[in-house]
Amino acid sequence: MATVEVRSVVKRFGTVQVLHGIDAVIDDGSFVVLLGPSGCGKSTLLRMIAGLEAVTEGEIAIGGRVVNAVPPKHRDLAMVFQNYALYPHMKVFDNMAFSLKLAKVDSGTIKQKVLRAAEILNLTDYLDRYPRQLSGGQRQRVAMGRAIVRDPAVFLMDEPLSNLDARLRVQMRGEVSRIQHELGATTIYVTHDQVEAMTMGDRVAVMRGGVLQQEGPPQEVYDRPRNLFVASFIGSPPMNLVQSQLERRDGEFVALVGEQEVAIPSELVAARPALDRHVGRMVGLGIRPEHVREPDAFEHRLRGRLAATEALGSELLLHLELAAEPVLTEEVREVAGDVDAAALALLESEARERRTVIIGRFETQTRFSQGSEVEVSINAQKLHFFDLETGLGIYADG
Repeated sequence: MATVEVRSVVKRFGTVQVLHGIDAVIDDGSFVVLLGPSGCGKSTLLRMIAGLEAVTEGEIAIGGRVVNAVPPKHRDLAMVFQNYALYPHMKVFDNMAFSLKLAKVDSGTIKQKVLRAAEILNLTDYLDRYPRQLSGGQRQRVAMGRAIVRDPAVFLMDEPLSNLDARLRVQMRGEVSRIQHELGATTIYVTHDQVEAMTMGDRVAVMRGGVLQQEGPPQEVYDRPRNLFVASFIGSPPMNLVQSQLERRDGEFVALVGEQEVAIPSELVAARPALDRHVGRMVGLGIRPEHVREPDAFEHRLRGRLAATEALGSELLLHLELAAEPVLTEEVREVAGDVDAAALALLESEARERRTVIIGRFETQTRFSQGSEVEVSINAQKLHFFDLETGLGIYADG
């Protein structure tokens, strides 16, 4: 296997620049997920690593060797695409063996490699079948097997699960992770699905508009988002964001949410000393849905009107309308628009009416009447704060 280094990489198509100085290191044996909305440049970056797109500026190195001028077939890579691209007239064995036959590998070695890959992928019983006789998940595993038999230095995967139905995607997420860890293969995986990113990768690299926004372990990116874009993009349901004014009273910090007050725990203030520079200013206040719960769950409270509920079987999502303005920066608008036009229109409507709908996770037996005034509790230890001018998170250095 090999380490992949992306050094100040720029990509232009004519006068349009789509990647803006990307720097990243994918360590040997790691599983890194490139995550971002459609058009952010993640697939372009993957294709540049593969050699399918030329590098405009900067360098890409694989195993310490700069490969800018190296043809794709000599980069020791294997790609798995969204489209399975299987040969319909060939059986599974022959589909998996095809690249080895082209390379004139001897038949004994081919059989050994295919049987090993089939065992890893649970395809041993299907080697004599044609692609049309397989399910979508099985066909995707065949496509992966075709890559595995080559024993490449790096695996590149471009949204390989997007053609599968929801149930198969959940199953295949686990399969892909298991296979990657079993092989110990350096893997770069592209997706716009943040659930895939959080559950599969050792590290996540979040992209926006051709710029790398944040890179790190999935939980770290979730718990400490660098900016409003990452905060609103990562999470399902996404982070609740509302405008709040920071005040200091008798040495204590409070966040004003409309006409309501939330005391900020001293431990949180100590962990985020940059809050002191934002006293008297409006900031973006963030709270994850799992930290908005039943009234007796946490010490601090918020009141609002129950706008809607979603019963998910294992939990109940409550949509609570607060009399406070939502955060509607360019970053938040972009994420909402990536979901669909209706989501952005709803957010804009809330802004005009100076109200914000936040989501909380509740026990299924919770009973409230829609339209009624509801009090919920919030875990103030888990609050997030963002500078509304820069979009950056307010931490020790923000």
